[in-house]
Amino acid sequence: MAQVKVNSDHVTYTEDFITTKYGYDSTAVKVCGDDVVVTPKRQEYELRTSRRVPKMGMMLVGLGGNNGTTVAAGIIANREGISWRTRTGVQHPNYYGSITQASTMRMGFDADNEEVTVSLNQMVPMVSPNDMVVGGWDISGMNMADAMERSGVLEYDLQRQMVPYLKDVVPLPSVYFPDFIAANQKDRADNVLTGTKQEQLEKVRKDIRDFKANNGLEKVVVLWTATTERFARIEEGLNDTADNLMAAIARGEAEISPSTVFAVACILEGTSYINGSPQNTFVPGVLELAEREGVFVGGDDFKSGQTKLKSALVEYMVGAGIKPECIASYNHLGNNDGRNLSSPAQFRSKEITKSNVVDDMVASNKILYSEGEHPDHCIVIKYMPYVGDSKRAMDEYTSSIFMGGKNTLVIHNTCEDSLLAAPLIMDLVILAELMERVEYKTEGEENFQRFHSVCTMLSYLTKAPIVPEGTPLVNALFRQKSCVENFLRALVGIPPENNMLLEYKLQGCQLPSC
Repeated sequence: MAQVKVNSDHVTYTEDFITTKYGYDSTAVKVCGDDVVVTPKRQEYELRTSRRVPKMGMMLVGLGGNNGTTVAAGIIANREGISWRTRTGVQHPNYYGSITQASTMRMGFDADNEEVTVSLNQMVPMVSPNDMVVGGWDISGMNMADAMERSGVLEYDLQRQMVPYLKDVVPLPSVYFPDFIAANQKDRADNVLTGTKQEQLEKVRKDIRDFKANNGLEKVVVLWTATTERFARIEEGLNDTADNLMAAIARGEAEISPSTVFAVACILEGTSYINGSPQNTFVPGVLELAEREGVFVGGDDFKSGQTKLKSALVEYMVGAGIKPECIASYNHLGNNDGRNLSSPAQFRSKEITKSNVVDDMVASNKILYSEGEHPDHCIVIKYMPYVGDSKRAMDEYTSSIFMGGKNTLVIHNTCEDSLLAAPLIMDLVILAELMERVEYKTEGEENFQRFHSVCTMLSYLTKAPIVPEGTPLVNALFRQKSCVENFLRALVGIPPENNMLLEYKLQGCQLPSC
């Protein structure tokens, strides 16, 4: 694929690297009584991106579930150019829903004032989904072809053509601690690791090493797309520090969750780990261990349908000076995720990530909301087996408007759950791998270093982004997308997009050039 090439003295292209000298402009803000004092500041960075795209694998925890089988089949169909018939005609494979593969960003305007856009993967070299090797674990030992049929996500004619590719693929045995997921999952758990928690952790580490070696891979990224766990308790001496967490695993403490075992195994293997479910996998000990080992972690919980729309709508309303007062969100679904979430403890994990998504947008407008004020906000999820993966989401937003008026939006959203989540999974893995190839240094520093181990570049794709302690949390959808695009622009030495278009607002501006 053709890549963007920037013509600038601040950008150097070699066979191995793209190196930019980048001036990052920001502000220092101080509130002094009623006054807000803003001081512009600039920090000079040197950014270096390796141009060498590795042969890599994606290992999914929950490989045999709806998301895992959809990701695997989608990549095969795209790679092999497999089309299929539906009742409305022939469908061709695509990567719609992926920001790295199907989204564009503006570079500027040409001499005829025509907008020029490029796909995100043209900015810097990125892994193609078609080149990924997919594997992973599942507590169900069903082969991938049968698991795909069980999931019922893809059209029959596509499933039929996928069978030769998937029938011999069986997930690796996974970690299964029954207390952390709903009791109704027990009937699927026929493919589980045995032994102590320490022994299971070591087995997961070996699985990662073996997967890399057997497939000739240079890198692996691991992503959790298994069923939602209940929240784990955070306790002093248990999981509050890296050393305490490691000791707790060695002791076989009951409050260490499967997802945390996977996270620790990945960190110790130097493998980036992403949590696509809402549970608190990243207890303080995990985050400390990741920082100590210099390994990326990211999450939590895919932001694909109802919550993505909510983060866009609330940002729009608050930004327009409209005050959301009451947000009621209901959804029902019939896949295994819905079955698991019918258990109260697991639902509570999901409720937390869905509820917090509006917090930063509300806090941003003190004209609308006084200190401590927040819209009424409730989340309801019901399990209705008949609808399968076709989740129904219904939302009502009631807002205060001018002169005591009320405005109500009622939205019905039919979400093909796994078809929305699968492209996000690919994007999360692609962006995490890219971040492993990006380094920076500031003026006066001799050596390049990696970015913080908590990978906030993944925030656009998650409901409850984890961030380094004490740093700002952004849930607003368009701000998150701008972050991704502007970071890619920085890697090739282009200023951030501000949409001002000042050159077209000046007197005497004439087409085709100013």
